[in-house]
Amino acid sequence: MEKANETSPVMGFILLGLSAHPELAKTFFVLVLLMYLVILLGNGVLILVTILDSRLHTPMYFFLGNLSFLDICYTTSSVPLVLDSFLTPQEIISFSACAVQMALSYAMAGTECLLLSIMAFDRYVAICNPLRYPVVMSKAAYVPMAASSWVAGSLTAMVQTSLAMRLPFCGDNIINHFTCEILAVLKLACADISVNVISMGVTNVIFLGVPVLFISFSYVFILATILRIPSAEGRRKAFTTCSAHLTVVVILYGTLFFMYGKPKSKDSMGADKEDLSDKLIPLFYGVVTPMLNPIIYSLRNKDVKAALRSLLRPKGFTQ
Repeated sequence: MEKANETSPVMGFILLGLSAHPELAKTFFVLVLLMYLVILLGNGVLILVTILDSRLHTPMYFFLGNLSFLDICYTTSSVPLVLDSFLTPQEIISFSACAVQMALSYAMAGTECLLLSIMAFDRYVAICNPLRYPVVMSKAAYVPMAASSWVAGSLTAMVQTSLAMRLPFCGDNIINHFTCEILAVLKLACADISVNVISMGVTNVIFLGVPVLFISFSYVFILATILRIPSAEGRRKAFTTCSAHLTVVVILYGTLFFMYGKPKSKDSMGADKEDLSDKLIPLFYGVVTPMLNPIIYSLRNKDVKAALRSLLRPKGFTQ
């Protein structure tokens, strides 16, 4: 501990990005930039149609609008930094900027986990208890549901970021990552991180384990109800309303479980042992998933496609 106190504290971090693989930098820059533009366009359009078309003023599309806005916020908090890291061999980020970027990313991830579980509940009520749906999913209910997911995600992010950034960083300040990913940052601390590991484990249970169990039980009842529908057309329509959500859930939680299911302890070798896959998997979650969300929900949704056509159709030809 004396050594830590005698060492100058870290005032900033160096993001290595793909400096060890410069041959991949330009390719990834183009790919990520194109995906980011698709994210902004796709999610922006989805938000626009859910606001402007009165037919989409329902709980399901309200949650979809929240999900799209969340995806825009999440990618904007990290993708510009990722793109800059592709152009700069060793990107320098200040201590405070690192904390802000980490908090925003963590908040958006936690909020999305809870929001998807709320969307599963919405589908459960719509299919299993359709007569009670207007009462259970009234505006007085679904707006606080969405708001609570944002508040919970933000509070958890502030706690985790505070615990991480209060640690002493008194030596190695090289983060072998594209962004200030919390596991990569914790490896650089020159102190015991057992409290951080325990707190992240609790957070994993709350934001990963509980929502997955809730979604799983919801879909057990949903599938049981769908199978009891007598007509094949009825079963197909009911399943179509859930398939998009289920696809997004599998992609999101599969990636997050791989990333955070087992928080890693601090490694004295730090950046030297970080594998390229440990960078690309979070990148996949942070860019590919938000890009797929509006595509999955829009292309297979007749209501959204009809609202989009109505929005683009010149008013002079509506007569």
